[in-house]
Amino acid sequence: MEIDFEKSNGLVPAIIQDATTKTVLMLGYMNREAYEQTVRTGRVTFFSRSRQCLWTKGETSGNYLKLVDIAADCDNDTLLVKVHPEGPTCHKGTDTCWGETNRSNPVLFLTELQDFIEKRHEEMPEGSYTTSLFKDGINRMAQKVGEEALETVIEAVNGTNDRVVYEGADMLYHLIVLLTGKGLRIEDLASELQSRHDPKWRKH
Repeated sequence: MEIDFEKSNGLVPAIIQDATTKTVLMLGYMNREAYEQTVRTGRVTFFSRSRQCLWTKGETSGNYLKLVDIAADCDNDTLLVKVHPEGPTCHKGTDTCWGETNRSNPVLFLTELQDFIEKRHEEMPEGSYTTSLFKDGINRMAQKVGEEALETVIEAVNGTNDRVVYEGADMLYHLIVLLTGKGLRIEDLASELQSRHDPKWRKH
């Protein structure tokens, strides 16, 4: 990766992003030495403009930034650094330098779940319940979605909220299996719902 350190007197901005939640945690600056130390150690290191020296985030607090990936922008003069933060990022004790809470959005797990189900579909490991659904075919997968939907309705009418969540999760899992079997993804449903949110949308 080519990085243009000379454009701004040897420094480039480094945007720090949580690799899991996608939340922007802070902005720092790196020179070539800080970049190389970051890559070598796996802990994000910056160049302090006020102290004119290298500093590794967390070296005094213990709240290190564990490196996941670094990418340069289109002009090769700004870095996007993806990390796993070990504790709060800001020196004031907040998750981010903007005072925001860095919290994972559980909805994002649906993409991860479908990725896992697609891997099951490709590998078809023996003993896997998901594998058995794929082997049984589309009709069985669709039947399971219907069964779990009915269970969800029953719990919504006569059960507890905990049971609604439990059965609804079963229904959603089987729906993702069905989508995978049809060559579709949960994002296709999200895109459809997003298009319906447009005031100009009309029912097909």
